[in-house]
Amino acid sequence: MNAGSGVELLGDRQIGKSSVLQQIKHRAASALRLERKPIYLNLQEVHTEIEFYASLCEKLEMATCKGYSFFRAMRDRRVLLLLDEAEKMSWDGFTREVREQLRSLAEGENAPLRLVVAARTPLDRLFPDSHESGMTSPFQGICVRVELNTWHRETVQRFIISKLENTGVCFSDAEIEKLWQDSQGHPQKLMKACFDLYRQYR
Repeated sequence: MNAGSGVELLGDRQIGKSSVLQQIKHRAASALRLERKPIYLNLQEVHTEIEFYASLCEKLEMATCKGYSFFRAMRDRRVLLLLDEAEKMSWDGFTREVREQLRSLAEGENAPLRLVVAARTPLDRLFPDSHESGMTSPFQGICVRVELNTWHRETVQRFIISKLENTGVCFSDAEIEKLWQDSQGHPQKLMKACFDLYRQYR
């Protein structure tokens, strides 16, 4: 992001995309060279383009607007927009225009917007209406893809040990191995299995 690119955060359901977005939001003030106001917007909470602009403008503490009025209001702002569940932007109620406007505001190193877009489907395949019109995805070329994968066995072991520290509970090597085998490093599955095992100890 400091190099002028947005980020496409790609990963399966419950792999940790929302958690990463929240970490980016918390670390933005200290990690970004250019100060930007971090705005987290979960698109599961909005159902139409109108609601999208209303929610975003509310978080930006400005009057609800869209189109050129929104572009004009954004010109002198510097915002880090963290979009969760980007699939919603391909549903009925959203048009290509809102994505194109986000792109226009996100182009350039000193652009008003810097985007981090989390999705389960690659963005270049997510919006078929762009391809039908002979255009590329509005986010193509401005977002670098970062894939969230399942954890390696060593990461699983470090995670378990760190979470059990100062609890008085210690999982055996065999238990950790079973947790790894059962979850295959999927964070959400691993955490549930760890919680269930921890409750047995307590």
